[in-house]
Amino acid sequence: MPLAQLIDTAELTARLSQPNLCIFDCRFALEDPEYGRRSYEQAHIPGARFLDLEKDLSGPVVRGQTGRHPLPQPGQLVARLRAAGLNDDSEVVLYDDGPGAFAARAWWLLAWLGKRSGVYLLDGGFKAWRDASGPVTGEPANAQPGQFNGAPDDLLLVSTQQLAKRLGQPGLTLFDARALPRFLGEQEPIDPVAGHIPGARCVPFTENLDATGYFLSPEQLRSRFERHLADQPADDLVAYCGSGVTACHNLFALCLAGYPLAKLYPGSWSEWITDPQRPIA
Repeated sequence: MPLAQLIDTAELTARLSQPNLCIFDCRFALEDPEYGRRSYEQAHIPGARFLDLEKDLSGPVVRGQTGRHPLPQPGQLVARLRAAGLNDDSEVVLYDDGPGAFAARAWWLLAWLGKRSGVYLLDGGFKAWRDASGPVTGEPANAQPGQFNGAPDDLLLVSTQQLAKRLGQPGLTLFDARALPRFLGEQEPIDPVAGHIPGARCVPFTENLDATGYFLSPEQLRSRFERHLADQPADDLVAYCGSGVTACHNLFALCLAGYPLAKLYPGSWSEWITDPQRPIA
């Protein structure tokens, strides 16, 4: 079974009564951290449980040491997922407002913990669900605790120290998921330092989607990533972004395109710049 899978609104509608289905609402807004919870309480897909980017899908920020969204402690994340009803054999559907960045973060965390089958992103997200007149509710889901057994696979990670040692070495390819103006350092609305990690290639995650907000076909994604990889091997690829969130969208899209799951630099740009001695471009 492919690691990255999409589900459309019709397929999800047909599965809503499936007993082993776990739906997770991952909506979030960087400029309004309470937006996701507020939106969930107003309307969500029936049966969905809410996962908050900063409270559930990230760990605590340590000023001067971590990026803006460090990885959560594995044990705490496993406990949170169990409390939300996740079992080892659950089928999982993840969604956010539509672009899929926050849902892809949850997908990557599940893969990191070993849950690598039966996990789907809702293509087009909650917007597509609304456009299809899918049922919604404001009632919170009452989930029976699950028995999910997850353990982190740190082979999927690259630390800041590891990346710093590898900069400039042959074979290393860095994909930066941020928009071009941030990559170039022309605009930086979030972090205190502008620019990118030397040698990185700008691969904006938004370009994994078509004009209507749905993922490109696997063939289109393959063509896109082939251009960005050029002559570099895909098996030595490291993805990053501002804080380790939108990079997961590129990792998901790479898997949709048939590539193996590449490594994530979870600290990303916001951790890289905590040490002024690290080079920037």
